[in-house]
Amino acid sequence: MATQEDECMGSVKAQLAKLFEVSLKVTVPNEPDVEPLVAACTGKFGDYQCNNAMGLWSKIKGKGTQFRGPPAVGEAIKNNLPTSEMIESCSVAGPGFVNVVLSKNWMAKTIQKMLIEGIDTWAPMPPVKRAVVDFSSPNIAKEMHVGHLRSTIIGDTLSRMLEFSKVEVLRRNHVGDWGTQFGMLIEFLFEKFPNFEDATETAIGDLQAFYKASKQRFDADPAFKERAQQAVVRLQGGEDKYRRAWAQICEISRTEFHMVYKRLGVHLEEKGESFYNPYIPGVIEALTKQGLVEESQGARVIFIEGVNIPLIVVKSDGGFNYASTDLAALWYRLNEEKAEWIIYVTDVGQQQHFDMVFKAAKRAGWLPQSDSSYPKASHVGFGLVLGEDGKRFRTRNTEVVRLVDLLDEAKSRSKAALIERGKGEEWTEEEIESTAEAVGYGAVKYADLKNNRLTNYTFNFDQMLNDKGNTAVYLLYAHARICSIIRRSGKDVEELKNKGTVVLGHKDERDLGLHLLQFPEVVEEACANLLPNVLCDYLYNLSEIFSKFYSNPVCKVIGSDMETSRLLLCEATAVVMRKCFNLLGITPIYKI
Repeated sequence: MATQEDECMGSVKAQLAKLFEVSLKVTVPNEPDVEPLVAACTGKFGDYQCNNAMGLWSKIKGKGTQFRGPPAVGEAIKNNLPTSEMIESCSVAGPGFVNVVLSKNWMAKTIQKMLIEGIDTWAPMPPVKRAVVDFSSPNIAKEMHVGHLRSTIIGDTLSRMLEFSKVEVLRRNHVGDWGTQFGMLIEFLFEKFPNFEDATETAIGDLQAFYKASKQRFDADPAFKERAQQAVVRLQGGEDKYRRAWAQICEISRTEFHMVYKRLGVHLEEKGESFYNPYIPGVIEALTKQGLVEESQGARVIFIEGVNIPLIVVKSDGGFNYASTDLAALWYRLNEEKAEWIIYVTDVGQQQHFDMVFKAAKRAGWLPQSDSSYPKASHVGFGLVLGEDGKRFRTRNTEVVRLVDLLDEAKSRSKAALIERGKGEEWTEEEIESTAEAVGYGAVKYADLKNNRLTNYTFNFDQMLNDKGNTAVYLLYAHARICSIIRRSGKDVEELKNKGTVVLGHKDERDLGLHLLQFPEVVEEACANLLPNVLCDYLYNLSEIFSKFYSNPVCKVIGSDMETSRLLLCEATAVVMRKCFNLLGITPIYKI
């Protein structure tokens, strides 16, 4: 059984599962490897429930067991539980559900311990040490648009949750920096700027417009088209002048991307398509030797069971494509970077492509057949961002919306709301700017993350910047109010952590304490299922439960005889809210 010291760490659900594991071994010694089924309860019978009895009964009935049905199995599981200071009481309900009521003293001690030792002691421990998260991944010479916003925000949050869980995360920006479009871009660059190395970002101006102009020229002028096609060959052959021109275009694009990443506070390491190019021939040769690659209509393909189209790995003209690059990248991530979990964050439209790549990797023996074993690869799909007309989000002239403009507008609307509330007179310009950024960018991120990522969502500034309901603005203000309660008390909260004691005497205090303790298992679930909205739901519920506690006159904080304990509960709520914000990539605010 876990020692008392271990019991004050991490997920309550995991600690209870350890206790039930001991009981199950005693209750059914002839049934090895029974996984304890422990879940948080919503009913009035307890805080957690163990649901193994019915499943066990179906396994053991008819094997000469002494039990007479699931309720009797449940009673035995309850009676065989080791004693633990975690548990106040247990009862059996219905067909053998074992309900557990946690000890208020243990709950209070665990919260206090977190306050002293820090929220990192509550980090879950997933079964992997190193992961690759492949996200954002815009195309060179094209604007980052709203689709990239979703990939960037979701990928950053998944990375942050894994990093909090002590996983080494390789954040990869798989930019589209290779391919036939570079021929026309380079040729157009040579035409416009004979001394192309003078072609700075200022000289070229809008890279998107430059791309469009080169495409028009490519489509309209056969001689230009031929030169552009030759340029691709010369670039891929490594000719110096062409490589330098290519690097120049990539660098200008990176500057654009960096403006977005800086606003969003997102860090990525670029390993674009070109990085994996040298690995493609070797990977395809190895797959061919294994008998996976076959000829089909002049192309070389891998047939995937259950899919009626093959995965083309070498085109009929001998060129490589997305599948060739993605297989080489997967091979590199498994063999060179030694990643145990490789996560791809792209729109749901690419689901089939990645599914086929992963199945090819399983056929090659790179990945185990079972998706529950490691190393594993996962595709994190997401839906579209829609305008208020229910169609794909665009500007009035049907252009895709520039991400930088979108984020700047969120900030300026947020700033206008602060000025309207009279903060222009009360706060310094720096305070207004930093709060407008935190609220504006936070609102855009949260509006995306609170939805199940697979669904489409409607982009609406008025809704996302509303200070009521399930929005970042409401949650940031709720956090600032908690900070202001602690400031108004005039007490040194650091001193209280060490000298005071948390007491969960009232039902609303206990409800708040229980929700705080469930934070580690929520992060664990959000990580395991790659669903950031699970964390958003938790955060919103936390602020609602705190409001109920704080607005109850019986739970008065400042000036009550329970002031110290309640201030510590306020601080614990603020600490957990701040960690939620941190995992969602949102900057907290401390005053409103």
